[in-house]
Amino acid sequence: MSDFQTNAQAAERAMREVFPATPLLRNVHLSERFGADIWLKREDLSPVRSYKIRGALNAMRKVLATDPDQNLFVCASAGNHAQGVAFMCKHYGVRGVIFMPVTTPQQKIAKTRIFGGENIEIRMVGDYFDDTLAAAKEYCTAEGACFLSPFDDENVIEGQATVAVEVLEQLGKAPDHILLPVGGGGLSAGVRSYLGAGPHYTFVEPLGGGSLLAAVVAGRPVTLEKVDSFVDGAAVACIGQKTFARLSDIDLSDVVLAPEDRICTTILDMLNVEGIVLEPAGALAVDALVDVADQIRGKTVVCVTSGGNFDFERLPEVKERAQRYSGVKKYFILRLPQRPGALKDFLKILGPEDDIARFEYLKKTARNFGSVLIGIETSHASNFRTLFARLDAAGFTYRDITNDQILAEFLI
Repeated sequence: MSDFQTNAQAAERAMREVFPATPLLRNVHLSERFGADIWLKREDLSPVRSYKIRGALNAMRKVLATDPDQNLFVCASAGNHAQGVAFMCKHYGVRGVIFMPVTTPQQKIAKTRIFGGENIEIRMVGDYFDDTLAAAKEYCTAEGACFLSPFDDENVIEGQATVAVEVLEQLGKAPDHILLPVGGGGLSAGVRSYLGAGPHYTFVEPLGGGSLLAAVVAGRPVTLEKVDSFVDGAAVACIGQKTFARLSDIDLSDVVLAPEDRICTTILDMLNVEGIVLEPAGALAVDALVDVADQIRGKTVVCVTSGGNFDFERLPEVKERAQRYSGVKKYFILRLPQRPGALKDFLKILGPEDDIARFEYLKKTARNFGSVLIGIETSHASNFRTLFARLDAAGFTYRDITNDQILAEFLI
């Protein structure tokens, strides 16, 4: 047994003084769908609804073991890491200063305050995370505080590895295949370092934040020019130096980029079918099952559902994106003749399962024609082929703008 494995097991034992092991639950719905024995490691059921408490606990535990007089810990985070640090500050009875971007949703700020109570102070600094991080590190230097990295720290990696310690104990063996969400790489680096070459690994990143994929291609961590922040728990512009050192030899084919809109379909499926609330990053591993379906048939598979801190104010957006990805909702601009009965003629073309979700005149000054923004929902994507055929036969002029990112941003 390596020193890393021994230390991870010690960290796992220390965690039992703070919270019970998160459950490893077989999911019948997914097992039947993919013809495999699929288990979910429910990190969304930790005290802070994510695995981030593990890294925070282990890092703080080790600092306090060597420097019991350290009483000030600092982090920069807009989400799960902040909540994990806040929880552990209260547990250890130490002070914490948590830097958050000023754009952080109030729900996340409130939850962080609840977990940390009087032991923490929240400072809102910067419109962007890089500004927040710089302010946090500057404060650490000035105050002699201990900075707690969200992922690029050996003690944090070791703490996240306790997920693998529990999986082995709960499953009684190493899984054949394990799917891991990747942001900064702390969880994937820890789990892979502990389990070794036993399982087949799939590392899942959001399509708009493939920092691990970019690093594997380049052979070193690189900073992405642009990151889609929708999957906020995994939208990291550059994988950690220490985490990549533990992942640098992975096969490029084992990295999956999950489209953000497809992730929305998985969030809704898990909510509606299983009653499981997952944030976008927490749904990554489950979402990628479709990408490895041929590899996992008949195998024992573990998906780490890494977080459940979902703000339900985002649900309308998630539903909208899921419908558009599934092809059951489309938007188009229709040229409608400016004459009595024109709208009635259009309505007659709609099928029995087609529902108007949006109707808005864009131009009202045209003498002969007016442009109308139309949103249509239907029960099956194939219904749109019928609808468009009817529109063509009736001589209507229209343009499908569902996937036109620029127009959709301004009009939808």
